[in-house]
Amino acid sequence: MTHKPLTGLYVMDPERFDDVYGPTERTRIESHLTITHPPYAAHDLPTDVLKTVDVLVTGWGAPRLTADLLESAPRLGLVLYAAGSVRPLVTGAAWARGIRVSSAGTVIADKVADFALSQILYALKHGWRYVLTARRTRSAAVRQREPGTTGATVGLVSLGATGRATARLLLRHDVRVLGHDPYVSDTDARALGVEPASLGRVFAECDVVSLHAPLAEGTRGMVDARLLHSMRPHATLVNTARGGLIDEAALVTVLEERPDLFAVLDVTDPEPPRPGSPLFDLDNVVVTPHLAGSLGPERRLLGRAMAEELTRYVAGRPLRHEVTATALEHAA
Repeated sequence: MTHKPLTGLYVMDPERFDDVYGPTERTRIESHLTITHPPYAAHDLPTDVLKTVDVLVTGWGAPRLTADLLESAPRLGLVLYAAGSVRPLVTGAAWARGIRVSSAGTVIADKVADFALSQILYALKHGWRYVLTARRTRSAAVRQREPGTTGATVGLVSLGATGRATARLLLRHDVRVLGHDPYVSDTDARALGVEPASLGRVFAECDVVSLHAPLAEGTRGMVDARLLHSMRPHATLVNTARGGLIDEAALVTVLEERPDLFAVLDVTDPEPPRPGSPLFDLDNVVVTPHLAGSLGPERRLLGRAMAEELTRYVAGRPLRHEVTATALEHAA
């Protein structure tokens, strides 16, 4: 068990600090850490305050762990990141130094999955289509043949934390779930109740395709015209991951050519879309302002998770939310 007194420092976006680290979370954190400085924004961080810091307590707007920053923080051993992907945070220098990093990404993943599930189920009832048709025609929409949930096929692109959480929720609704993830074995996918499939099969066979992949060099624009054209009649594309996964120009073209298709875009590239974007003119697309994830009071769950992680760290117990370089390489 660790007995040496530890020094901490809060560094993150000041506008979101209180949302994440409320009084209860700060009290718990400060029962383990001596924190004498006020919270800093990354761009205002004086490097001299880092020399005695053992634990950085961060979230959105955290400083990047560059070699220069690490040189100023010789005692730093743990970074608590009350946000999602640590890709903007970590560097090769941090891994080489053996800095441990914990992220609230799995907590956020559960909230993203909740929103994704709501949109998938609504899509299987053609809910948005009827809402927009009634608004456009100023009359009640005429019911068509909806897939419903029982026996419907839903495709998940990526089985990282969010994809897995979404799969678990979907299995309660008697749907067939196809999943594509090159980093997940067929055995592991089936253990989740997911039928492993190629990306082409996911788009060609599913009533709803839900994107959960990370945005990386190999995934930018991965949803192209070919995949979009291959979607089955009256299918819906849901994106709660990253806007850059979709070739937006191709999406606009295909949606114009195939009014039977529908898209629910909680993320876009750029985000938000530029004023006058054709996405706002199409009858078969809904754009929401990045609602998937932890919003408002839900953000306290992130701070709570990091406070609990600190308790485990101080006690010398395994960390529940630790991110490693190997895991990050294959993570969504």
